[in-house]
Amino acid sequence: MLEPSLVALSADKNKVELRIIPNTHGPVSAEDINALLTQAAFAMLFPITPAITKAVAEINALCGQNPGDHELFFAIAERKDGVVNISVSDDKMQASMNITSAWGGKDITLPDVLNTLKNQKIKMGLSKPKIMALMQRLSILPPGETCEGVIACGKAAVNGDNAILTRKVALARERLLQPQEREDGSVDMRNLGALITVKPNDVLMVKNPSTIGTPGFNVHGDVLQQIPGKDKPMEPGTGTSLHPKDQYKLIATVSGQPVENRNGMQVDDMLQIKDVDVRYGHVNFKGSVLITGDVHEGMEVKASGDVTVMGFVESASIEAQGDVIVSKGVIGRLIKEHELSTKIKATGQICAQFVQYSHLEALGNILVTKQLLHSNSTSGDTITVSDPQGRRGDLVGGIATAAKGIRAIAFGATAGTKTELFCAMHQGELKQELKELDDSIKGMVVAGLELEARLRKLPPKTEWQSDAGMIEQVKMMLDQKNQMAAERIKEEVEYTQHLNEVEGYYNNYVIKAEKHIFTNVEIHIGAAFNRSQREHGPCIVKNVNQEVSFDYSNR
Repeated sequence: MLEPSLVALSADKNKVELRIIPNTHGPVSAEDINALLTQAAFAMLFPITPAITKAVAEINALCGQNPGDHELFFAIAERKDGVVNISVSDDKMQASMNITSAWGGKDITLPDVLNTLKNQKIKMGLSKPKIMALMQRLSILPPGETCEGVIACGKAAVNGDNAILTRKVALARERLLQPQEREDGSVDMRNLGALITVKPNDVLMVKNPSTIGTPGFNVHGDVLQQIPGKDKPMEPGTGTSLHPKDQYKLIATVSGQPVENRNGMQVDDMLQIKDVDVRYGHVNFKGSVLITGDVHEGMEVKASGDVTVMGFVESASIEAQGDVIVSKGVIGRLIKEHELSTKIKATGQICAQFVQYSHLEALGNILVTKQLLHSNSTSGDTITVSDPQGRRGDLVGGIATAAKGIRAIAFGATAGTKTELFCAMHQGELKQELKELDDSIKGMVVAGLELEARLRKLPPKTEWQSDAGMIEQVKMMLDQKNQMAAERIKEEVEYTQHLNEVEGYYNNYVIKAEKHIFTNVEIHIGAAFNRSQREHGPCIVKNVNQEVSFDYSNR
């Protein structure tokens, strides 16, 4: 054990000096020297490990040698001030402070922390209580120990909400899904309730306007711009107007049948017919048509609103700018290869209880509550073959094409009837639209920078503030800048929506069988293809890496 008197503070009191004669005090170990530093006068100082290692080596090397009679000198410990470090997350939304307590030197003080924050430009989202809590922990830390904590947080921008249009009245197609309940509790599938009509001043639709959102900031004080919500116009159609005291309410101005369109609603005059046959003739009506009976073979019905048929449609043609609703069934026959005798086309939706040997084309959904047999059906949205309870609904034969998915209780038949399903075929088009939006946004960024450069090159305002022509030119440039910024934000919102749709395309647009997929069902999802060789139970069919995948996990 070495004598305590071998170590002493340097003249400036900042270091611990070891003075030792190898032949007198050696050999020594690092533990011997460190033991000297446990004395009260030196315990708070920082051991210089490399110097201690060097001292041990030199002392032991000279032991028993002539040079070992001479005193050696080593600085083996020193005072160290406390240290404060600030680290900022990669996204600049969080700053953490790490404080190391002093080794006999000057401890970190609040002014030191504030200066460090200032030097690193941390100025927003600071929490004084969190800073003070770390400073309090520092007071009880042993020398060289650290404490760390988050002391500043940015605030994320809150994007605006998109405008939402909420319909407040039922539509004719919804009657098909709401058979009336009898007094004994049973359901009368033939009684679909009273005809849906509205009268003047009835509220048809309510708009929740888009919101701007609020900007955010990071810990450096940089503003994080929000994305304003996307507006959706609610435009009055025929027979409607905006409420005189509330522009976010759409009301009826006439009595008639409510019809939903792309940007709002309209109220159509209602033409009511018992049967469309050779005695009545073809129908071409500006408004909605209610046929309480049937549409007979060879007849044509055209309407600018909805067409509602309470009976059957047989080998006839119906075209509507709104929905086509058939309460009973749509019946056709095969005239020749790929040509069917019944054709129904709707800008809105097509709804029926059962359909056979018919051509259906809708921009909106196609909903068949019982059976869709040997028909060619094309939907810009989804095709659903199911009753409201999900008990029955067969899609057998023909070709069914839906942009956003197909759902049925059962696809195909036990006899192996060839049934073709096409779903999610437009990802390539979406990707092209996405690229065009990206190019447009980049173009606007470049144009905006050029406009900014032109504005910066303007002479001082004092030189042209009396020049009417120059003032007008500057005003036009500023208007152009603001207009370009607004258009860019609009396209960025649209880009984000397209990107989300493209990335989740094959997860969102699928074919769903609630009970069965029988043999000989050809499935096309994007470029993926599969022909069922066996019966499948309840499953969701997806495109996974351009191959058809059957997911049975939701059984």
